[in-house]
Amino acid sequence: MDTIEKRIKHLEMIQGVVNRLAGNSFAIKGWSITLVSALTAIGVDKSDGRFALAALLPAVIFWILDGYFLWQERLFRKLYDAVRLGEKDKPEEMFIINNTPYLKKTETWLETSFKISKEKPNTLLYFHGVVVICILIAAILIK
Repeated sequence: MDTIEKRIKHLEMIQGVVNRLAGNSFAIKGWSITLVSALTAIGVDKSDGRFALAALLPAVIFWILDGYFLWQERLFRKLYDAVRLGEKDKPEEMFIINNTPYLKKTETWLETSFKISKEKPNTLLYFHGVVVICILIAAILIK
């Protein structure tokens, strides 16, 4: 197997990890909406805003977990680019899936989750922020 074929296989391995992380992020968003909706519906049914407020904890936990998956995905994309450009063609670096060398070259996990930036919109902030705002509005309206 020549270097190009090895590089392609290495890229396929990394892309598999990126795809799984993206799938996890998608599942987290689905679980977040489902759980928040259920707790809010219980609060409306019982006329108790505490159930809606109880949805804040899982909503924030899902937000942070989603941020972790996106952060890891970005790190693996940096590894993907390094392999794509031939920076990881040494025999001892082939087929190693280690994204830690890129930790200092990207934003932190919490920045990925919460950072407000004009250049790069934070989709997590928009999605999960709207969920949290909806929970607070529901809790206020139920009381």
